[in-house]
Amino acid sequence: MTNHIGKNRLAGKVVIITGAASGIGATTAEVFAREGAKVIVADINSDGAEAQAAKIRATNGDACALTVDLGEPESICAMIAGTVEIYGGLDVLHNNAAATHLAGTHDTAVEMLDIKVWDDIMRITLRGAMIAIKLAIPEMRKRGKGSIINTSSASSLAGASSFTSYAVAKAGINLLTEYVAVQHGKEGIRCNAICPGLIVTPATAATYAAPDGPGAMMLRHHLTPRLGKPDDVANMALFLASDESEFITGQIIAVDGGSSSVQPFNADMQEMMKKFVTQKGAH
Repeated sequence: MTNHIGKNRLAGKVVIITGAASGIGATTAEVFAREGAKVIVADINSDGAEAQAAKIRATNGDACALTVDLGEPESICAMIAGTVEIYGGLDVLHNNAAATHLAGTHDTAVEMLDIKVWDDIMRITLRGAMIAIKLAIPEMRKRGKGSIINTSSASSLAGASSFTSYAVAKAGINLLTEYVAVQHGKEGIRCNAICPGLIVTPATAATYAAPDGPGAMMLRHHLTPRLGKPDDVANMALFLASDESEFITGQIIAVDGGSSSVQPFNADMQEMMKKFVTQKGAH
């Protein structure tokens, strides 16, 4: 049995990461490059993508930037074609980008939801991922195998009071993942999804890391002693991109500190039990 664990776990693999100019995508691009991958830093933010690729190259990584608008099929096609032109093929597609700029500001409960917001989030987040997969599969077939990694969300696993369009789009990502895994598994092309929970990035740290902020409230419902960080998702993506996971496909994997595994009243129940034990001990 081959043991793949160690340095250069992605040696020689050509990887596209969308949404790689910042946040989780940028961290993942750095991790992949450190493990020997040739990384396409793809993002609608051209300057950010160029800066991130340059940062990777400055640490002896191999990275190039490509601009992509996931709402435009022609742009996605150009991303795939550009990758093949630059690096000669494609081994890993990490569909990480989503319309988070809309989800965070305009994605409300269904009754108040703007239909255009719904359509835009579906077009960018779900349709964009599908088109990227559709175009990537023929290139992976030429290599004899491939790994597709879709970034989903813990919000796709249960209902909530807002982020309706985003959550439904990510739920679509989950089922798309399973369909692609079924349709192309025998060709050696795997497809898995990662469902991050709350991941604190530099851009959100001021909000979520504050002692009295929403992060503290959400931490009560985690099984881990801390909130998530970009490396947590990047390391899972690294495993799924590598040959270590060659027997894993069609899986929806939560990276959320165990929060999706907990009954919703667990944190309150624990606090109630602590008070009961304290009061009983006082007598």
